[in-house]
Amino acid sequence: MASEPAPISFARGAPSLDIIDVEGLRAAADAAFAADPAGTFSYGTSIGYRPLRAWIAEKHGVAPENVIVTNGSMQADAFLFEALVEPDDVVVVERPTYDRTLLSLRSRGGDLRPVALQPDGVDVTGIEALIADGVKPRLAHLIPNFQNPAGYTLSLEKRKALVELAKANGFLIFEDDPYVELRFTGETLPTMLSLASDDQVVYASSFSKTVCPGIRVGYLVGPEKLIARIAKLATNTYISPNMVAQSIVNEFCRNGSYARSIETVKVALKERAEALGEALAAQLPEARFVAPEGGYFLWVEMPDGFDADALFKAAAERGVAIVKGTDFLIEGGENAFRLAYSGVGVEQIREGVARLADAAKSLPVG
Repeated sequence: MASEPAPISFARGAPSLDIIDVEGLRAAADAAFAADPAGTFSYGTSIGYRPLRAWIAEKHGVAPENVIVTNGSMQADAFLFEALVEPDDVVVVERPTYDRTLLSLRSRGGDLRPVALQPDGVDVTGIEALIADGVKPRLAHLIPNFQNPAGYTLSLEKRKALVELAKANGFLIFEDDPYVELRFTGETLPTMLSLASDDQVVYASSFSKTVCPGIRVGYLVGPEKLIARIAKLATNTYISPNMVAQSIVNEFCRNGSYARSIETVKVALKERAEALGEALAAQLPEARFVAPEGGYFLWVEMPDGFDADALFKAAAERGVAIVKGTDFLIEGGENAFRLAYSGVGVEQIREGVARLADAAKSLPVG
């Protein structure tokens, strides 16, 4: 009896263990525990571990009072939405966008207005058209770098245009940027936070995508009054976040391990992204995709009429996990799927795409 093929997952956006600096994290933990046991092992306050908060503030050129450090960036997102989004508030989202963001905003009763995502980022003219029709957004949620799920990056021209649009029309941009450090080709672009002259941008990022997924440390940067309001929500939710994890991250960032670790991750991601693109071109030539400049994800569109749900099932039968495009859209995406290449090596990628192509060939035509 033939054995089942080893499972290959393109589903999870997380780095594989082989590219995580385990030894560096162990050393950072030892140093953090020795240097500041009181701050590391105590409850702390809802703003997070103060030395890490200060490091983040310096990185973004703001005061510490403009920063709150949370249990992962998803917690930061949830706090921001709780603070700002009331039922029926209009929230602009990218089409497609991260599925958990859609769930969170829907749970708040937000009036979600999807705007098409293009290879150079969200269609700014689409947002302008909404405003021209009398729509008044409260918030625009944007993932500017190596977007999840598409892998696309927002151009500098569009970043500038969006900041001006937000200022002129009184809405807030939520710059959700967990993948910013993971650029492996092309030019690093300024954040919209750095381009803004007023308080029209709130910025979020995460160490879970760069240090390791299990660290669960994220943060928000924004206007002082808003950050103070969110700190009260955090206090009422958990008193303080995970101070042990934040203390380790602080040491990891300050001793140089963070920068070295990112370089290791970027080299691996570049190799994996290139292998995925080459395998898709050879095995699934009908697939349409844009090669990413960084991050974890590749968005694949098949010809109209293709059934990605059926592919999802056929791929699973062959031990391959993908994510359906419909998970990232309010409507549409039936012919699309997302592939995450961060957690699989080059040989797994080649084998996984070969199985994916076999699954696609097994589907009925038309």
